[in-house]
This record gives sequence, C-alpha cells and structure tokens, in this order.
Amino acid sequence: MIDTIGLLTSRSQEALWLGLIVFLRVGATLALVPLFGEQVIPMRVRIAISLAFTLIVAPAAIPAGFAMPTSFRGAIGLTGPEVLAGIFFGLLLRFMIFALQIAGAIIAQSTSLSQLFGGTAGADPQAAVGQILTVTALALVALTGLHTTFAAYMLQTYAMVPVGAPISAALVAEIGVRSVAQTFVLGFTLAVPFVVASLLYNVMLGIMNRAMPQLMVSFVGAPAIAGGGLVLLWVCAPILLPIWLNAFAATLALPGGQMP
Repeated sequence: MIDTIGLLTSRSQEALWLGLIVFLRVGATLALVPLFGEQVIPMRVRIAISLAFTLIVAPAAIPAGFAMPTSFRGAIGLTGPEVLAGIFFGLLLRFMIFALQIAGAIIAQSTSLSQLFGGTAGADPQAAVGQILTVTALALVALTGLHTTFAAYMLQTYAMVPVGAPISAALVAEIGVRSVAQTFVLGFTLAVPFVVASLLYNVMLGIMNRAMPQLMVSFVGAPAIAGGGLVLLWVCAPILLPIWLNAFAATLALPGGQMP
C-alpha cells in the first residue's frame, strides 16, 4: 500500500511537471493569439483557456521517454526556451492583426477618417476603420472554429521546436522576416481600393481647382471623400475580410509558411 502511494505520488509530480512545461508554451502563445489573447478578455478566463488547451496538447506534445531535469539549472534551461518559443509562435498569429491595423491606418489616412478614433480590442487606440476591420475579423475567427485549429497549430509548433530544444536563430530569422514582410504586403493589399480611390479623388480635386480657382474645393471635397470612403468600406469589406481570413487560416495550417 505504501509502495503504491509512493508510486502515485512520484507519477503525479512528474505529470504536474510535464503539464507545467506544456502550459508555459501554450500560455505564452495564447497571450498573443487573436481573439483568445485580447486585452478585453479577463486574465482568469485566459488562464482557464490556457489550462484547457494544455490538457488537449500535452499527451501529444511530450515525447515518450522524456528525461526530467534533476537540478534547478536544468529546470530553468528547460522552461526558458519554452516561453520564448511560445512568444515567437504567438507573434506569428498576432502579425495578422497587425496587418489589419496597418490596412486600417492606410484606409483612414486615404479617406480623411484618421481623426475618428474608436475603442480597441487591443491596448492602443486606432482609427475607427481599423477597429471595424479588427472586430469583424475577430468575429470571423471565432465563427470558423479557432478553438479546434489552435490545438493543431500548437502541435505543429512542437514538431518544429520539440520540448527541451531551444528555438534556433536561423528559424527565427527565416520565419520572422518572412512573416513581417507578408504582414505589410497583406496590409497594403487590403488597403489598395481605398488608395486608388484617394488618388482619383485628388486628381479630380486638382482638375477642379485649375478650372475654378475661386472655389474652395477642399471644403467641397472633404465630405465627399469621407462619405465615399464609408461607402467603399461597406462595399469592399465583404471581399477584403475573406482574403484576410484565408491568410490567417494559412498561417494556422503552416506556422510561418507562405500566405496565399
């Protein structure tokens, strides 16, 4: 009986330690993931979600025969890389929100709506157009089942960086540079219709100013570009958001891979 209790105690301590290792990476990743990692979600809820995903991922994340550290230095050497890996893979998904914020800033500047600021799902204020795109995108992410695809995403991170292995600088450089470049490309792509509309507006404004120098064309054109920008957003949002959603799904399917 005593031997059985001792065995159960040893196994439970080992299971708790393995669960903590997985929780460190899952929690660090989830803190940056769109939807689950937003500031509006209470910290207790985010911790509960992290624990739930830890229970899902842990059985497949820890390889068989994994050697537990026997010293404090070994424990630090194991937990530190897990947190860094979680932050890195979480940033890959957070870059997708950055793309929307970049697009929103360009759209707001192009349509003279940059003075309108709204509440934000993150920590920093942004233009109302960017807030509309961000909130709508988060709703689409929730509807498409992020709770299932995120578990698969975490398992892929363990395939790329196994437990106990430090994340390599070459991997960070290759995937990080590619992800940052794709973020800006995606942001500019989403804002292209509004930049073209702004260019046409300024050309027409210049023609009107040359034809009628006495007319205050800026006062006449400001309401037109603002109203036209809102109408263009209403027309283009159902087209642009699926493009963003496909890019987000591609990132979930292959961390740091090429976006469609």
